[in-house]
Amino acid sequence: NKVKEAVRLFETIQAVDSLKLLWAIEAACETMGRRVTVLLEVNVSGEGSKFGLAPEAVPGLLAEANGLKRVEIAGLMTLPPLTPEPEGARPHFRKLRELRDEWRQATGYALDSLSMGMSRDFEIAIEEGATWIRVGTALFGGRTP
Repeated sequence: NKVKEAVRLFETIQAVDSLKLLWAIEAACETMGRRVTVLLEVNVSGEGSKFGLAPEAVPGLLAEANGLKRVEIAGLMTLPPLTPEPEGARPHFRKLRELRDEWRQATGYALDSLSMGMSRDFEIAIEEGATWIRVGTALFGGRTP
């Protein structure tokens, strides 16, 4: 329900987690004469509390998305489980990179962008191939409850 506003405001939208949402973004882009890039959110950890596509759903979604004209699927993003040590995020970041490499070959999508890592674990994410990191807490401090 925020698609039109997001398309109006942003050139890139992360956390796209369904074909339905992709087509809604496509329709909004068509109406507004815009183009956007998106990153697909992949729930690599399988946590029920996290959003995102199950890894096995991504190749089918990419095949279905071939008809998009105004939306470019530029890459993938993930949020690992919160672990006591930042190093605990490494297997999840590595898995997304490995899946990306596999899907590149299988689908023909470049998927050059990997958004993974936050203030707590961004160094590990970069080591595992992140091209985007989210470091709001490091820059602005923690959120007030």
